[in-house]
Amino acid sequence: MKYNPHNYQEYAIKFILENPIAAIFLDMGMGKTSIVLTAIMALIYERFEVSKVLIIAPLRVARTTWPEEIKKWEHLKGLKYSVAVGTAAERLKALKEDADIYIINRENVPWLIEQSGIPFDFDMVVVDELSSFKSWQSKRFRALMKVRPSVRRVVGLTGTPSSNGLMDLFAEFKVLDMGERLGRFISQYRAGYFRPDRMNGPIVYSYSLLPGAEDRIYEKISDITISMKAKDHLKMPELISSENRVYMDDAERAKYQELKEELVMQLPEGEITAANAAALTGKLLQLANGAIYGDDKEVNAFHERKLDALEDLIEAANGRPVLVAYWFKHDLARIEERLKKLGADYSVIQSTESIGKWNRGETPVGLIHPASAGHGLNLQSGGNILIWFGLTWSLELYQQTVARLWRQGQSFGTVSVIHIIADGTVDERVLKALEAKDNTQAALIDAVKAEVDAGGSSKQK
Repeated sequence: MKYNPHNYQEYAIKFILENPIAAIFLDMGMGKTSIVLTAIMALIYERFEVSKVLIIAPLRVARTTWPEEIKKWEHLKGLKYSVAVGTAAERLKALKEDADIYIINRENVPWLIEQSGIPFDFDMVVVDELSSFKSWQSKRFRALMKVRPSVRRVVGLTGTPSSNGLMDLFAEFKVLDMGERLGRFISQYRAGYFRPDRMNGPIVYSYSLLPGAEDRIYEKISDITISMKAKDHLKMPELISSENRVYMDDAERAKYQELKEELVMQLPEGEITAANAAALTGKLLQLANGAIYGDDKEVNAFHERKLDALEDLIEAANGRPVLVAYWFKHDLARIEERLKKLGADYSVIQSTESIGKWNRGETPVGLIHPASAGHGLNLQSGGNILIWFGLTWSLELYQQTVARLWRQGQSFGTVSVIHIIADGTVDERVLKALEAKDNTQAALIDAVKAEVDAGGSSKQK
């Protein structure tokens, strides 16, 4: 296929060529893979500045999306690539192939650097989903930082740079510039831009931004960062978000409150930490969905309100394909059981075969888990209705899942995202939390947004 880049894509390609360190924050569906591959092609075969590239990506994206993009475009036919996923033996074999680009999943970065025995002689590294390196304590971050000084060019890609707040940016930008802009140490970054918010003695549970710190952070990273939103550059389909409320009866509500109080009582005295808060809300989300794991790992059924609502929504779709997002394993089991009773044809969207079947319109009901299928999947050809049976706290996974349908090329027009919400439960808090996180992230993206006019000129805010 002939590559005819949009104006914003041409700008992004030029930005990568002119900046050895580049943070490219693009909304989902804006063609970031083709942008980077076009830049790599030019750097290797036109400018002779790069000879060996490592691409780090989520597993499914590493295995399918990057190779498919290389094969898709005519101008990339000369690029030689090797996909280093699978067993250790398969990865070693792939890394020893003669190629321009080596593609590996992010989980195997420590293995590549510390155990493989392969010399790390890549002169360019591309981190697809830079947000997966937001933890400065993670093994993948620590491993990559060991070899970062030897890499001449680095590109970081993501649509969600600060899904949990601006603290995420420290590790992400240290991977890019080794601490030049936001500091070499997390303590340095915290002291410069944050102050303790919630504390229990010397223990700090959360931080808040110092006055003016947000603008200072944006200014620090602006020279190597561009961000663009799909709505500004693409003809996006209309997106309609709605709630479908379900209501427990008095007995169910009383039981929910009782279990909620028991869970709260199990928390240690003093401040609620992130760990025990996550455990508590996880249990409450299970209750809202209609079942909960017991201490013996057995599933205890609670109510079927959401299953009834899902059945009604599938019926109301009147044969149109429906994508259903679930979170807990018992949600999937209960949904499958209900669909079997209905005699509904469904498929769990997780394999190449199931993705193809969905996009061909052969799957009336597709079941998808955000953590395993959120990144890099194009599902817009198969339907335009997404139902959230159970919510996630992760803004990144939430947005990525919505973007599987809400993207350029959507075949059905308007995209409908329906949230099944159990009234008076933690579901309501999750929706509000997602909205609050989105506001923080939107501010970051807008602060370094590249405004590309029709003629290709640009300026940064």
